[in-house]
Amino acid sequence: MRVTYCYTVPGGITVDRDFERGEAPPTVVLDDGLVAERDFQAEHSPRRRSGDAAWPIECIGSGVNASQAGELREFLKRKGVPTEVTRDGNPVYRDMHHRRRALAARDLHSRNEFY
Repeated sequence: MRVTYCYTVPGGITVDRDFERGEAPPTVVLDDGLVAERDFQAEHSPRRRSGDAAWPIECIGSGVNASQAGELREFLKRKGVPTEVTRDGNPVYRDMHHRRRALAARDLHSRNEFY
């Protein structure tokens, strides 16, 4: 399973890199030759989780049985919220607004958000 990790260059810029879970190196070399160190604080920042950097996400909580994946995909498309659905039946939300619209189309909501 690939996971997004954060790396920060001393002085400011934070970048995302995807690696297999548990295989992220402590540093990465960016295209411009700068060395960025893994930034655990940025990875666990609440602001980061709600911003665009954490997206897209595969949502298990709002998923359906694998046999209903195609049905969910078509339903959301008809409701005006085209959404990728994995073979396992889990919707993949592109961003926070897409997630809200897709959940609302199914009369669902997130108890962790204030809307």
